[in-house]
Amino acid sequence: MERRIGVVAIVVEDREKAVPKVNGILSEFGETIIGRIGVPYRQRDLNIIAIIVEGTTDQLGALSGKLGMLPGVTSKSLLLTK
Repeated sequence: MERRIGVVAIVVEDREKAVPKVNGILSEFGETIIGRIGVPYRQRDLNIIAIIVEGTTDQLGALSGKLGMLPGVTSKSLLLTK
């Protein structure tokens, strides 16, 4: 299956409850992650994480889907077509 490169944006609203679960999912999909940057946005009590990924559409869809199902977490992905 074809591997694609993309970015997954994650916004965490409930840091105490969600961050351990988010990190667990990211560890589970560690082989697809090329790089990661996390920024605490204290003025709005949010944490924003961007990860650069490479994997199959099934892998990347599963990653984004699992993240998006967590309460207090929003996840969106952008994949390159080539």
